Amino acid sequence: MSFMTEIRTFAALGTGVIGAGWVARALAHGLDVHAWDPAPGAEEALRGRIANAWPALQRQGLAAGASPQRLRFFNDLEACVADADFIQESAPERLELKLELHARISAAARPQVIIGSSTSGLLPSEFYAGAQHPERCVVGHPFNPVYLLPLVEVVAGERSAPEAVQAAIAIYSALGMRPLHVRKEVPGFIADRLLEALWREALHLVNDGVASTGEIDDAIRFGAGLRWSFMGSFLTYTLAGGDAGMRHFMAQFGPALKLPWTYLQAPELSETLIDDVVTGTAVQQGQRSIAELERYRDDCLLAVLGAIRETKARHGFAFEE
Repeated sequence: MSFMTEIRTFAALGTGVIGAGWVARALAHGLDVHAWDPAPGAEEALRGRIANAWPALQRQGLAAGASPQRLRFFNDLEACVADADFIQESAPERLELKLELHARISAAARPQVIIGSSTSGLLPSEFYAGAQHPERCVVGHPFNPVYLLPLVEVVAGERSAPEAVQAAIAIYSALGMRPLHVRKEVPGFIADRLLEALWREALHLVNDGVASTGEIDDAIRFGAGLRWSFMGSFLTYTLAGGDAGMRHFMAQFGPALKLPWTYLQAPELSETLIDDVVTGTAVQQGQRSIAELERYRDDCLLAVLGAIRETKARHGFAFEE
């Protein structure tokens, strides 16, 4: 079967932070968007999130015809997906819920339409078990804010067709994203496994009284985080090996991996630890609202992405490299 890759209507199921991010990205690329979410007040909340994100999308650049007015909210799931050319589900991470949803979604959608899920912790072979035409079902795991960050992890289930994976990659690429094909269906995929390891260590540092939440964030944003935005870990460590490169780095610093620097296992989430984390992040937030912080984050991301794009071009790199 050939799958649709040219899309005009994007269906978003679930319109929380991630779902709304998909809606904003699709609208910014000039698509019609159908959205569904059964939560009370979901439509009003979604339109508020789109309004908050739109100034950043305008600065980034909109496709011809892009408009928030091209969003249509549905109260009926089946009607929402019936005419969609691509479907992205962003429901809560509950297996029984996703099983039920995808049985309904796949029954109502046209067979050649790709269905993606934003799941970060569930495996597609599990929650697509009752889907019709499961060969067109994949995971497309994005990162917040979806409308600015380009990475999307594409994961196949046991019954996903290779052609469906390629079709999903083509669709996400047309939406301005950088698809990363995860070669094996593993829990946590790639990026979240890395983030989870860092998160566990950060909680230990708070729990052990080594640093506050703000100090830990400073250690990232004024250090490794700046390098990660354009070079990642492996290439950074290659440079740390000098002219001899990664082999020298591994020989020199490899033995440190045996030292008990890290815990790996997460600390117990005691009430004290939770209070410390909440108090620390409240200090960091100050008097700014979440919406204000989102706009600040978006401006910073646009500045970083713009600086990286300009510098890569000056050195002869494509932005995707």
